[in-house]
Amino acid sequence: QGYTSFWNDCISAGLRGGILIELALRGRIRLEPLSLRKRRLLERKVLLKSDAPTGDVLLDETLRHIKATATAAPVLSGAHSSAGETWNPFKLQYQLRNVRERIAKALVEKGILTTEKQNFLLFDMTTHPVSNATEKQRLVKKLQESVLERWVNDPHRMDRRTLALLVLAHSSDVLENVFASLADDKYDVAMNRTKDLLDMDPEVEAAKAKGTEMIWAVLAAFNK
Repeated sequence: QGYTSFWNDCISAGLRGGILIELALRGRIRLEPLSLRKRRLLERKVLLKSDAPTGDVLLDETLRHIKATATAAPVLSGAHSSAGETWNPFKLQYQLRNVRERIAKALVEKGILTTEKQNFLLFDMTTHPVSNATEKQRLVKKLQESVLERWVNDPHRMDRRTLALLVLAHSSDVLENVFASLADDKYDVAMNRTKDLLDMDPEVEAAKAKGTEMIWAVLAAFNK
């Protein structure tokens, strides 16, 4: 449709969590090492590992903010403040503006979205409907198969990006949309398996395998 529900206030925070996860997967940031004083995920700070450019404007801007910040911020602050919304109750350490709109414009440039004007009774709003449904369906199918035909019943055997997508879809309150096209019996299986996955203790799972700590930290931030 090109716009999200006016009742959904999770999308922006979900995108910011995605930025942190993407930077971690690309080896640019990491969590502060586990210590006796800081054992919980949300107490550990986001640290710069490499400031090498990624080639993505938003990712590189985030790196510059992290590098310029004298005191690294806990992951909760990073996940909830990267877009700079003034309503956020957390101390704003990273200031990325208009994250949703900038990501939408980047997808327009890639030919995945288009730009339209929609009338909502009292005002007109710029929207970005999907123009290339193939890419969207590829992602939807990938997530559906990950909890159905390719279900491994162990998050540490899952592809890291697939695990991240499930966490971020849940955090952005759009996970049900991913499974909406499934038959009722498969829908129930998919939702139950995903619920079991998301109900796992992030602290325990993050300690089991390196490389997924940021994913579990973002989930912990949204479950807080």
